[in-house]
Amino acid sequence: MAAEPKESKRAIALVASTAAQGAQAKKFVEDGAAQARVTMEKGMEQVTKQAETFFKAAEEAAEFGRGNVEAMTKAAQLFAVGFQDIGKQVFAVSQALTDHALESAKALAAVKSLKEAADIQAAFAKASMERSMSEAAKLQEATFKLAENAYAPITARMTLAVEKFGKPLAA
Repeated sequence: MAAEPKESKRAIALVASTAAQGAQAKKFVEDGAAQARVTMEKGMEQVTKQAETFFKAAEEAAEFGRGNVEAMTKAAQLFAVGFQDIGKQVFAVSQALTDHALESAKALAAVKSLKEAADIQAAFAKASMERSMSEAAKLQEATFKLAENAYAPITARMTLAVEKFGKPLAA
């Protein structure tokens, strides 16, 4: 029976060793699971943060696009109104030159000498040229002003785009 206590002691030692290894294995699994959980949580935080950044950028891009459409609409409206105004000016100039030509024709119809006809024709030509040059300068100025006003909303959007997108992205 002396062998029994020795074997019992070995069996007990083996059981104790196996239990200790089991405890170590359990601790190893639990530690691994905890580390995996921490890693997953960090990964999810990063994914969430990146998704929020992406959605914010998409919203900003959509808002910027809406602003561009509004600027183009405003520019088109300004151009249409300005073009109508210039058309009215051109019509008024044409009407005034036509009236002046009719007055000259009436004066020519009532002349009594060739010299008087030449004088009336020269005065008409001079007045017509001066008026045409003056009105052309006014129309040119109105056209430049129209271009400046009509493109102002687009210029403002371009300036905003340079300011907004010229900076490096915030991290």
